[in-house]
Amino acid sequence: MSKDNLIIGGASGFWGEAPHATGQLLTYPGLNFLVYDYLAEVTMSILARARMKDAAFGYATDFVSDAMAGNLTAIAENDVKVLTNAGGVNPQACADALHAVVEKAGLDLKIAVVEGDDLIARAGEFSGQTEMFDDTAFPGANTIASINAYLGAFPVAAALDAGADIVITGRCADSALALAACIHHFGWSRTDHDLLAAGSLAGHLLECGPQATGGNFTDWEQSGNLAEIGYPVADMKADGTFTIAKPPHTSGLVSPASVGEQMLYEIGDPQAYILPDVICDFSDVSIRQTGADRVEVNGARGRPPTGRLKVSATYMDGYRAGFVFQFNGRDARKKARAFVEAGLERARHRLKALGAPDFTEASVELFGGRPPDGNFEEITVKAAVKHADARAVGLFLKEMIGGALATPPGLHFFTGGGRPKPSPVVRLFSFLIDTDDVPVRVSLDGRDTGYEAPPSDVRNDSVPDRAELPQAGGGGDLLTLRLEDLAWARSGDKGNDANIGVIARRPDYLPWIWQALDEPTIAGAFAPYLKGGVERFGLPGIHGMNILMHDVLGGGGVASLLNDAQGKAYAQKLLSLPVALPRTLMENSAGGHS
Repeated sequence: MSKDNLIIGGASGFWGEAPHATGQLLTYPGLNFLVYDYLAEVTMSILARARMKDAAFGYATDFVSDAMAGNLTAIAENDVKVLTNAGGVNPQACADALHAVVEKAGLDLKIAVVEGDDLIARAGEFSGQTEMFDDTAFPGANTIASINAYLGAFPVAAALDAGADIVITGRCADSALALAACIHHFGWSRTDHDLLAAGSLAGHLLECGPQATGGNFTDWEQSGNLAEIGYPVADMKADGTFTIAKPPHTSGLVSPASVGEQMLYEIGDPQAYILPDVICDFSDVSIRQTGADRVEVNGARGRPPTGRLKVSATYMDGYRAGFVFQFNGRDARKKARAFVEAGLERARHRLKALGAPDFTEASVELFGGRPPDGNFEEITVKAAVKHADARAVGLFLKEMIGGALATPPGLHFFTGGGRPKPSPVVRLFSFLIDTDDVPVRVSLDGRDTGYEAPPSDVRNDSVPDRAELPQAGGGGDLLTLRLEDLAWARSGDKGNDANIGVIARRPDYLPWIWQALDEPTIAGAFAPYLKGGVERFGLPGIHGMNILMHDVLGGGGVASLLNDAQGKAYAQKLLSLPVALPRTLMENSAGGHS
């Protein structure tokens, strides 16, 4: 393996990712590493429940059955290393299952396990903790499903140094897998903060698979046949500069815009993207096209870490369930709302008769309009409730179905699956813990490697001044366009907060976009969902801005009753907003989707 560069492929972005990515990336010339990210907070609670039912589970089984089985021979023949957080809440069980597959294939691959993130046995120590985002008290111990600290890259790198071919972790920072490969290969140290930030940025661009190569992209039509989209590859250099590309003969798109959207995805403050090993500043990162489906990325900066790790606990907070129905015809929206309100009224009447409390939350959302080939409305209505008692949620479901014959006309829905059932509400609780209070164990083929992290002697809580963006000029003859004509955008969640990244299609558009998308305008666009404040951050390096909206996802994840509980479609709403800018700016523009 050449020390001059390092080629890393991003083969998975979530548990359930398409299984063909591994085989595709193994065709990339010179590939050195494959990284697989499977974990989200809700995933951890699902895996925790699986482990409670059977001690042999609690990991992402897809990693063993889909990603590895059938590809291990090619991985071994090409001397490709594999790094993954597929271990979930039971990394040793994942390693045991993979060992069986390796032995069956007659291969000699060394498997390392990184543990220490699982803090469930220490739940009693955290009773005095408060939620880091809203100061709520730590939940009752009997409700806890999982407690996991986000580990960094250095234990994974230590496993590679010990001779591992495959490293399986529990919860770690998503980007830490790719960073670990860089630390191992280039010998980066804990004080090489700019390099650690660059490796973390590469990992962040890989961690969501094809979202960096044309998936979920504003100009999605340019990505071609999405069935054949290529997965991302990072070609790293020792100085932290890297190129993002994709395998040849695949569809998709690697451009400053497609990669830039992924850079902004769910990072919050771009000058203080806090990770276990480094605080990253991406505000001056540049992304430059260097060839067909190849972009060069540089300019990441880093500061010493905080000396603390984020801990995510998940806990059970009652039950929820809901329906999705369709209505059409005259006044479809009015009919849909009348149907749901009747069902809720009947359910509440029965709860009252039983002496039971009301639903803790009820949500009714209407979607749709007039189809292009019709003269009538078509509406989808989603109705859902929460309650501490599963029986109360079941009562709501029964009353909604029971009213199907006493409804305005036009009700229809897909049948065959039976009535939905109440499911547990899994809520996230996040707090911080000193890095030194989370001892990490690294084992190789079941033997302890003796890994010990050096004491953490930093407590960096510094916050830099926000990056300045140029101001919009004078008025003159203004033209009003949709934001989508002037920018690309992508959105996602940070717990109960939503993150929307915006990149101007031309640098001189950005001041006018910044002026148009002020805090009151953004807040108005997302009323009534928005309960907290709005923050804006500038990124002059890519002519962009990042928007963070607090308390806007109804609790986020499974704790939310909103149809878009992760804010994935919020960028599309933002892109419909009007932006006024001088008509002269458009004279030399190629137009909308440039």
